[in-house]
Parts: sequence; structure tokens; C-alpha cells
Amino acid sequence: MYWNDHGTNGWGLGLMAVGMLLFWGLVVVAIVLVVRHLVQTPQHPPGTHPAPPPERTPPEQLLAERFARGEIDADEYRHRLDTLRSGDGPPAG
Repeated sequence: MYWNDHGTNGWGLGLMAVGMLLFWGLVVVAIVLVVRHLVQTPQHPPGTHPAPPPERTPPEQLLAERFARGEIDADEYRHRLDTLRSGDGPPAG
């Protein structure tokens, strides 16, 4: 009654194994593609261009803001402003 595994021979088992590997391979590839798509979505609406990066605030303006907030006094403000304008700042690097 159950001879020959219902007609499934060596080729049938081999094809089932290959088919199952292909199926699970496609499932894994689909999941990876969906995750990549969700992670790499643009931050701006389609058809628009992203905003340019913000420009750096000039050092003199930063110094004036610190003076306005009261972080430095008038003497220190004048001294640092003179240093900025003369180009004798600390070495870069």
C-alpha cells in the first residue's frame, strides 16, 4: 500500500529539496529588499530637492552673540574681536 513513498523517487525528493531552498531563498531576499527600502527612504518628498546644509555662522557673529548673552564681558569681547580681525588666532590642527 505505501510502497515507493507514493511514487516519490530520488528525483522527486531532490526536486523538492531544491524547490524548498529556492522558496526560502526568495523569502529571505524579499525581506532584505523590503528592509533596505524602508531604511533608505529619502527624508524629503518625491520631486523636491533636499535643503542645502546650513551655513556656518561667522566667528564674529558667534562672538557678538556670546557677548549679548553675557557669557563674556566687554574687555574680553574687544580682545577676542581684535584677535579675530588680526588673524593671530590659535594654530589650526
